[in-house]
Amino acid sequence: MRVDGARLCSVEQGDPAAEPVVLLHGYPANHRAWRHQIPGLAESHRVIALDWLGWGESERRTDLRFDYDTEVGRLGRVLDALGIDDCDLFGHDYGGFLALGFTQRFPARVRRLAILNSRAHRTFVPAWYAVFSLVGILGRSPLAGLFARVLPLGQVNRLGMRGLLRSGAVDRETLDSYLGWMSTTDGVRWLLHYFGEYRVPARQDLAQGLGKIQCPTTIVWGARDEYLRTVIAEELGEGIPGAELLLIGNAGHFVMEEAPDDVLAALRKLLSRD
Repeated sequence: MRVDGARLCSVEQGDPAAEPVVLLHGYPANHRAWRHQIPGLAESHRVIALDWLGWGESERRTDLRFDYDTEVGRLGRVLDALGIDDCDLFGHDYGGFLALGFTQRFPARVRRLAILNSRAHRTFVPAWYAVFSLVGILGRSPLAGLFARVLPLGQVNRLGMRGLLRSGAVDRETLDSYLGWMSTTDGVRWLLHYFGEYRVPARQDLAQGLGKIQCPTTIVWGARDEYLRTVIAEELGEGIPGAELLLIGNAGHFVMEEAPDDVLAALRKLLSRD
């Protein structure tokens, strides 16, 4: 589809007439992050797994805005392009960050909400707060074009995900689909543009809006997350009325790939709630 004039790709499975489930991946992945859950969810629902704009096979445009308000509004335009009035919205990491804001701003368009290992209303542990802040500073620098030619962001991300590769949670082909484009100058240029508009501090507005969310909600969290503290999940579970919280002790940040069966079961349970 085309959204904001750019190509945005997705994978769809299930009955086109069934209730739609929209899956939003996180950083630095694409729709394949949901590969273990898509077939099971598609048994009863129309499942659309997005490559969010800039990621995977979707277009990377440096003439478009990627600030939070624009991205949340963009999600609505994606649903419009898909012909979807309302949906079940499940988001991991950055996808959960967008899903939370979208649900608060457009409550009539979200039937059920799932947030998985996401910064949500808060932010990262100090080390990663510093890393993402630094990349944002570089992206806003007049020398961003020069940095795009020399920064090895693809290699840095591969190092960060080597544990998933060793454990078998992610195979090399999947990892290449996540990160291969970051090894090009154009890819790094877009990534710096994206981070130049990304803001790392906690979002007090999202925290204040938790109590207004009325749709059935599930929080799924790999408790061994090295980037995000479990207190975020606990606050989401306590702050969103009626929310269910599932902590998975043997999984980390990439919970859909580290504990695929547990995640699928939790999402199926959510889909059974009215």
